Amino acid sequence: MREQIESRIESLRGEYRAGQEILADLEGRQASLRITLTRISGAIQVLEELQQGNNSNAETTQPAESAETRVAA
Repeated sequence: MREQIESRIESLRGEYRAGQEILADLEGRQASLRITLTRISGAIQVLEELQQGNNSNAETTQPAESAETRVAA
């Protein structure tokens, strides 16, 4: 009986260590994914601001005269 208990304890310790390793790996992947998502979010924000800036500039500037318009005049 004692041998069975010791064997089971060793088995459970092995499973526990394996679980700890998996958890550490998942926590590392989570941290990496958070960094990636933060970078993507920043890129989206920059591009949206550029897009808004381009839309504002297009609304406030008059179209330049084309070469054909200048020649005809």
